[in-house]
Amino acid sequence: MRQEITGEREVITAGRVLIAEDEPVTAAMVVSALEGEGFEVTSVTDGRAALASALGGGFDLVTLDWMLPGMTGLDVCRALRQRSDVPILMLTSRTEESDVVRALELGADDYVTKPFSLAILVTRVRAILRRRAIDRQARPNGGEVRRVGAVTLDLARHEVVVDGRAVELTRAEFNLLALLSSRPGETFTRDQITQHLWRSETVPPTRSCDFHVRNLRRKIERDAARPERLLTVRGAGYRLAA
Repeated sequence: MRQEITGEREVITAGRVLIAEDEPVTAAMVVSALEGEGFEVTSVTDGRAALASALGGGFDLVTLDWMLPGMTGLDVCRALRQRSDVPILMLTSRTEESDVVRALELGADDYVTKPFSLAILVTRVRAILRRRAIDRQARPNGGEVRRVGAVTLDLARHEVVVDGRAVELTRAEFNLLALLSSRPGETFTRDQITQHLWRSETVPPTRSCDFHVRNLRRKIERDAARPERLLTVRGAGYRLAA
């Protein structure tokens, strides 16, 4: 992925994108639009090929249609997220709110519904890649380690230790914990948390925030039913006990 600075604006000028789309006209349009913007694009037409290609490495971003033959885009998203942190953009005709939430909860970085504007799609791709570049630059060589009670976060290594044991978190769960630990004791609203987790134009309903809070509690609390660390502030949001 290559970046250039134009004035005050950082522009993603190149990168490798994998397109998984079984509708030939749509695939051709997307490939043409991205190649016209300097991206190197590979296109596949079924889910199994998409997963194999994405796991082969070297791609900066993957777009997935939901209804792919062989293996659905959602199943590809789930399987890919378990083994890779490559950014995923769902590009699908499924417009139900529950579908958006489901895809984002499984690890998709953004969700674009058909029919769509090619200009908007290119903008979304650039935004995802820009966020990824910023995230990488934000990790100092020495790394920042935060300790809040018995919870320790290594921001550079994306590692969490609770009560002396390593805890495996998804990217969304880690980002949630990182946000709360940035100001222990301070309450963050559900809207603030949702915006922070996704940072895209496709912002899921705030119940997606509650989903990640529940999952995170299962991993960092002694008893998730009686949380002592990740606390609910009624009518306001959530906070990490200082």
